[in-house]
Amino acid sequence: MTGFTQIPMVSLQDWRTSDHPEEFARNLVEICHRVGFFTLVDHGVDSEFLDRYFAAMTAFFALPVEVKETIEKRNSPWFRGWERIGSELTDNKVDYREQLDLSTEHAPRPPDTEPPYLRLDGPNPWLPDVEVPGFRATVDEFIDRVSALATEIMGILAVGLGLEQNTFRDVFGERPLSLLKLVSYPPTPVGMAGVNSHHDAGFLTLLLQHDEGGLQALNPDGVWIDVPPTPHAFVVNLGEMLQAMTGNYLVATTHRVISPAQRYSSAYFHGPDLRTSLAPVELAPEYAAAVAASPRHRDAGFMAKREELLQGQSGTASQTAPVYGQQLWNYYLRSYPEVVRQHYPVLVP
Repeated sequence: MTGFTQIPMVSLQDWRTSDHPEEFARNLVEICHRVGFFTLVDHGVDSEFLDRYFAAMTAFFALPVEVKETIEKRNSPWFRGWERIGSELTDNKVDYREQLDLSTEHAPRPPDTEPPYLRLDGPNPWLPDVEVPGFRATVDEFIDRVSALATEIMGILAVGLGLEQNTFRDVFGERPLSLLKLVSYPPTPVGMAGVNSHHDAGFLTLLLQHDEGGLQALNPDGVWIDVPPTPHAFVVNLGEMLQAMTGNYLVATTHRVISPAQRYSSAYFHGPDLRTSLAPVELAPEYAAAVAASPRHRDAGFMAKREELLQGQSGTASQTAPVYGQQLWNYYLRSYPEVVRQHYPVLVP
């Protein structure tokens, strides 16, 4: 397989108006099979709203530290809230970024609930509205709009794989849990990364970039390919859930951020109920044959678990968990060991 050298651009309007939607869907699946990234335009989320969302995000990061730290993530047993630069680890390396992490809100389960990943359901911490007027309403609207967009894209992928359009939507269950990151990247110091190389954990990631580049995807030849910002477009990439559920036909592409200047972005990670199985869906035999014929797909693994990192392993050579919640729990264990130690000390590897 020849490594990709650029990120394809896809117009969602072509799907919505196509006389041959199955052909569009098959082409999108082929892009996802080969690249795992694309830039989505004509998606229907109006530019005025996206500008307003970015303004709210930059206003949040401009707040004094003493205001933001009132909702600091280390105080949340649900791994939500603001975090200062250097708070997150990716592949056991420190990320150079400031961020606000939020998730779908559900009533929390008892603190001794088993298995532990079910304890990830909970509330988001919010600042008083006076700090950034309209902030919570704008973020909630963004989540609603992007969630609907992600659901539509998953339906297209299902069609392109020869499945019923609602195949993936039907597994989302009664308490879907998606994640949202609002991120401020200062210029990346030499030898570091805004976020180190990794896979995403959910079904799909929809990323809104601002004017500054820095996002890079790793092609099969081991070359980092820039993912340039396109005004008001979303960058879409695949997560480890789709990799598991398609038997590695749609693999999560490794990516990172090294930012030459101040950069803002916001990433939405589309996820289902924590109890959703990652067992592969039934696909036609040619998909398994294509995986077997491609080293990139056949050998693709998953992000290392915390205990594997402590044993000196790293990268994406691990095995998947049986359910989404455990896969997400593994992410928090390896990325926020200090938060785990504070709230779940008996569960620290």
